[in-house]
Amino acid sequence: RCKNLSVSFWNSYWMLPSDVCGMNCFWEAAFRYDYMKTHPSEKMHLAVVACGERLEETVTMLRSAIIFSIKPLHFHIFAEDQLHESFKDILNEFPYEGKVNYTLYPITFPSESAAEWKKLFKPCASQRLFLPLILKNVDSLLYVDTDILFLRPVDDIWSFLRKFNSTQIAAMAPEHEEPRIGWYNRFARHPYYGVTGINSGVMLMNMTRIRRKYFKNDMTTVRLQWGEILMPLLKKYKLNITWGDQDLLNIMFFHNPESLYVFPCQWNYRPDHCIYGSNCKAAEEEGIFILHGNRGVYHDDKQPTFRAVYEAIKNYSFGDDLVHSLLQPLEQELQKTMHTYCGRVYKVFIKQLTKSIRDSYARRSKGR
Repeated sequence: RCKNLSVSFWNSYWMLPSDVCGMNCFWEAAFRYDYMKTHPSEKMHLAVVACGERLEETVTMLRSAIIFSIKPLHFHIFAEDQLHESFKDILNEFPYEGKVNYTLYPITFPSESAAEWKKLFKPCASQRLFLPLILKNVDSLLYVDTDILFLRPVDDIWSFLRKFNSTQIAAMAPEHEEPRIGWYNRFARHPYYGVTGINSGVMLMNMTRIRRKYFKNDMTTVRLQWGEILMPLLKKYKLNITWGDQDLLNIMFFHNPESLYVFPCQWNYRPDHCIYGSNCKAAEEEGIFILHGNRGVYHDDKQPTFRAVYEAIKNYSFGDDLVHSLLQPLEQELQKTMHTYCGRVYKVFIKQLTKSIRDSYARRSKGR
């Protein structure tokens, strides 16, 4: 693996032959490009749920998914009706015909309990719980929140599906790395997975397995399927859950821990990983792979490092030079944030992004 790339590589990018690490990364990317060409597979499926004022944030997430991904993407966008035309207008202008397709869906819940599900936690957030039942013809799916940004190809997180053992049906990252600042282990009034719980903002699912599985639970000795267990769980715990559908997922995987594959923290990097001091060691070593700007940090001044990455990807124009139009101005903005705890480790925000850009150029060169 190639590590410790210079975050200012554009100054010597065209001198790659004299850069041993650069050449290693070049050939690593070229090999992966060849593999993708000679081992075609079905497109990657990515789902998101957008309600309220989440149009721009969702589009920025989709842009980040497109920039570096190799295999074709199919976006499954669940949105309130009034957002559909705006999504169509924007997505139809994306310049990647053939590589990117999308389907728009209305927000739908079981009719007998729709009102209760829709008001759980944030508007529409619990829609994700019903994706295996709605997308019946989709075998596997990556669900992400609207405030996610991909800093490396979606292909790489998608590849975790091949690492699932025979009992695993989904993958998520821990809610916290440091128990002293953990929410679940200090405040939860319900069962939760592992030491600090799991965060559902990035959730990779083998939906065929989810639909087939019978889940252990604390409501009955009879195991229940996905569609049977959701409403009973809500009825039992609705007065004890704070984070809505994420809490229900924690309860489910508490009783079925063998069914979960756990991502390292750099696949779901949130403000909690740096606002009290850096506590995601994997990100320190390899950089951030997926950035999760929860708590609204893309849109206020509380965590300027997160906002800088969001603004850089939002403003990047497809086809522009990634170094001079994305990476270089982003690093300049990040250097202005060093007065904050997250800003002190700003290099973790561009370490993987730097490598992703180099890999992208290597694939383009190989494809000529």
